[in-house]
Amino acid sequence: MPAAAAAASLVLFAPSRSSSSPRTLRRPSLLPLRRATAAPSRPRTPRLVAVRAAVAIEKETPEEERPETFLRAADGHHGAASASVRARFERMIREVQDEVCAAIEAADGGGKFKEDVWSRPGGGGGISRVLQDGGVWEKAGVNVSVVYGVMPPEAYRAAKGEAVSGNGNSSVKAGPVPFFAAGISSVLHPKNPFAPTLHFNYRYFETDASKDAPGAPRQWWFGGGTDFTPAYIFEEDVKHFHRVQKEACDKFDPSFYPRFKKWCDDYFFIKHRGERRGLGGIFFDDLNDYDQEMLLAFSTECARSVVRAYIPIIERRKDTPFTEQHKAWQQLRRGRYVEFNLVYDRGTTFGLKTGGRIESILVSLPLTARWEYDHKPEEGSEEWKLLDACINPKEWI
Repeated sequence: MPAAAAAASLVLFAPSRSSSSPRTLRRPSLLPLRRATAAPSRPRTPRLVAVRAAVAIEKETPEEERPETFLRAADGHHGAASASVRARFERMIREVQDEVCAAIEAADGGGKFKEDVWSRPGGGGGISRVLQDGGVWEKAGVNVSVVYGVMPPEAYRAAKGEAVSGNGNSSVKAGPVPFFAAGISSVLHPKNPFAPTLHFNYRYFETDASKDAPGAPRQWWFGGGTDFTPAYIFEEDVKHFHRVQKEACDKFDPSFYPRFKKWCDDYFFIKHRGERRGLGGIFFDDLNDYDQEMLLAFSTECARSVVRAYIPIIERRKDTPFTEQHKAWQQLRRGRYVEFNLVYDRGTTFGLKTGGRIESILVSLPLTARWEYDHKPEEGSEEWKLLDACINPKEWI
């Protein structure tokens, strides 16, 4: 993953793309997490978190009210700046957050989101919303964030894919490079084992030219996706979900759905288990090989497709009777969800290593999960069918 993408993941808690399809199963080497040492608190002085000199961002400050925008004045919602991609993307993710939260509360029938608002002195901030232990939802989190930070020239060169310098000569080392990132990230865990978990994330990233390299071009890209993790397979549900993803993709390029579905299947692979986390969806990252306006419209269409892809399924399944056996299987699958997020999800692991906002980082985890020693579902059972589909991804539409 480009270092710049990792910087964005620190606050957006988004996955990064897998460079290739999984072929062999190898247990990864897990390194101990190193907690960033906080600088002494000083009034009115921003506190930076540095990651092995890779990225620097300011520590967040709690806020009582939501601001109109988290953008800096030059990027804001007034005048010509309001037409910038930064401003329009922030407006989109905040509108989608409102739409998704309203739909979640309506389906729950009583639960309400708890909201935390935070900002950073130099610009940026976010809104974290969590509905916990409701009528339908065990835990539902929907977060938005806007981030300004600085990364070293090595990270910029990695992101750009070539050497960058102040005068075009790669032997000249440019100074630190400012970056901007914005995104929405959500994980929705229902209580009923027949109702699926959903994850979606859409993000936008830019780098600015370093002061030491004023001629360096601005780099930008989009990333994101929506994926579906049931404990039991209802083909009408899976087909409906994938059909909505395909419809959103086909409005822009017919190659998007097959390309991004495979990318999703490859990324959400739990290597030590030899299986996928769920039944896929779409996933893309570092996307900048199309017109910027088209990709902004594509990301917007995908994000606005979440409610119609998911809520009809929840309405069908939220009141389905279930047994303790069904619940136990759901909890085992939730265990797989935890394993992927804590071991492989680069946004989560990067955030944990860098002293990011811990409640936002771990909002993706369910309230409860289960591990049983050497558990194997009976061949031919409904549980076995789900596991088989996670091991052997299918074309659902």
